Amino acid sequence: MRPGQAAPKPAPVLPFPPAARARPAGVPPILLSPPELTGAELPAVARTLASGWLAPAGPVPEAFEAALAGATGIPHVLATTTGTAALHLGYRVLGLRPGDEVWTSTLTFVATISPAVEMGAVPRFLDVAPESWTMDPGLLERELARAARAGRLPRVVVPVDLFGQCCDLDAIAALCDRWGVPVLCDSAAALGATQRGRPAGQGARLAVFSFNGNKIVTTTNGGALASDDPALIARARFLASQAKEKAPHYQHETTGYTYGLSSVLAAIGLAQLPALPARVAARRAVFGRYQAGLGDLPGVGFMPEPAWGRANRWLSVALFGGAGGTRLGAPDREAVRQALAAAGIESRPVWKPLHLQPAFRHAAAAGGEVAAGLFPAGLCLPSGSGLTPAQQDRVVDVVRGCFR
Repeated sequence: MRPGQAAPKPAPVLPFPPAARARPAGVPPILLSPPELTGAELPAVARTLASGWLAPAGPVPEAFEAALAGATGIPHVLATTTGTAALHLGYRVLGLRPGDEVWTSTLTFVATISPAVEMGAVPRFLDVAPESWTMDPGLLERELARAARAGRLPRVVVPVDLFGQCCDLDAIAALCDRWGVPVLCDSAAALGATQRGRPAGQGARLAVFSFNGNKIVTTTNGGALASDDPALIARARFLASQAKEKAPHYQHETTGYTYGLSSVLAAIGLAQLPALPARVAARRAVFGRYQAGLGDLPGVGFMPEPAWGRANRWLSVALFGGAGGTRLGAPDREAVRQALAAAGIESRPVWKPLHLQPAFRHAAAAGGEVAAGLFPAGLCLPSGSGLTPAQQDRVVDVVRGCFR
């Protein structure tokens, strides 16, 4: 300190966060959707390391892709570093160019559209149907007819399987086929879910899955691109390995990426996949216990499940009040979230609709009122496959306490 200089003020002592103050000592936090291990991961990784295969090539990624093909019913699969990478490859192999329009559901995570925006595409956001919270086929039909009359159809339509619930893919694909528009289905969180008895993503030109750490099956980080069309996946595989041409030297006629999933992470995925049916059953049971424990409270509702679908319930979503913030006797969604946080319980609002995000303030939208109404009321509750009834009782008790 220089002579005459005032001593710096001490840094303020910040209080412990509410969760640390309120949670009893020794009681672990309850997370939204933590990863769960089967016990087979460590031996699988050890075998892979011992084999010398570490790169995104060789027998283990191939075996993981084959297992995914079996789980999804989609015959051709490329395992990727992330779900976002799979989306990027999907847009690329469908020929997306700067200025093309991409239509997607407004109620989704930003990764659905961000690769397309980075490629110079123009996003357009469509509202969701109240009965599913996924892309509204009736609205899509009206918008496609309008776009056809104007001579500006989208390059690709990207419906989203929200929180593990399938969109009405059969209806959406039929509409897009009528106008010759390919469908890239964002099934990132929907592995194990079905629509009309068919696995998520089946029936789209391309489907994308995620194996992020919070997903129902995880490789810690990873994704997949799947299609009935082997040529599309072959092209994606070429681009995912830096678009190297067949030559003794490095020859490139276009640019590519390092998007292939490593053998080590693929080994984790192979160990995880057999647990998928049990995890779907566990998460559906978690959702059912929330319905039983909270369904009698005034103004409380839950994400609906249409008759044509069976969600994997990756996340259990409750509504506190009605659309547009009508309370209906329920506490404010944010008050519930803060009460849970104070008790060491993680929860999260539903996706903020993309047409309301500052990043897309200039983007076009069709409708949006349904999704905008769900945002202030919707809260994702802890939903992990390993969530115990005792832990869930803690969640229910805190939520019920907000009504007293």
